[in-house]
Amino acid sequence: MLLLPDTELGPTLLDRARHAIEHELGVKDVPPVDDARLASRGATFVTLRLSGDLRGCIGSVRAQRALGHDVVLNAIGAATRDPRFLPVGVHELNDIRVEVSLLSEPQFLDFADEDDLLGQLRPGIDGLMLFSGCRSATFLPQVWEQLPDPRDFLDALLRKGGIRSMHNLMAASYTVRKWQE
Repeated sequence: MLLLPDTELGPTLLDRARHAIEHELGVKDVPPVDDARLASRGATFVTLRLSGDLRGCIGSVRAQRALGHDVVLNAIGAATRDPRFLPVGVHELNDIRVEVSLLSEPQFLDFADEDDLLGQLRPGIDGLMLFSGCRSATFLPQVWEQLPDPRDFLDALLRKGGIRSMHNLMAASYTVRKWQE
C-alpha cells in the first residue's frame, strides 16, 4: 500500500482533483503533472462541498490504480456521477470546496456479534466498510462528525448498504489522510 509521509502530496492531490473537474466541465485544460508519487497505487475519495453542504462524494476503497488516475476519476465522478445530486454546473465551480481523502489499506475485523463489532470501532479515527453478499457500503472517518455514537454510525451504514442482518456480515476498517481547500 502507498505510504507517503510528506505533506506536499495534499496540495498536489487537491490541484489534480480541481483541475480534473474544471477540464470535465470544459473550463480548463488539465496541466501535465510529472510527479512520481502519483504513479504509485492509491485509493482516494473526493468530496465536494458547496456552502458547507455535501455536493458530491465518490471514491475507491482499494488501491487498484495509479494514485493520480484514481483522484482524477473520483473527482470527475463526485462532480458528475454522484446519484444523490445533479451534476455540478460551471456556475458553482468558484464556490465548490474540494476535499481529498487518501485511504490506508483496509483491515478486516474479526467479530462475534454486533456488540463485539461496535467495541472495535474507533470513533473519529476509523472508516468502516461492510460487506454482505452482493451488498456493501462504507463511511469515511469524517462521517463520525455527524454520527458520533458507534451504534448510530453502524446502523446508518447498514441502512446505506441495504444490509438488513448481521448474519454473514464482514467488516473492514481503514484510516485516511485528508486535505481540503
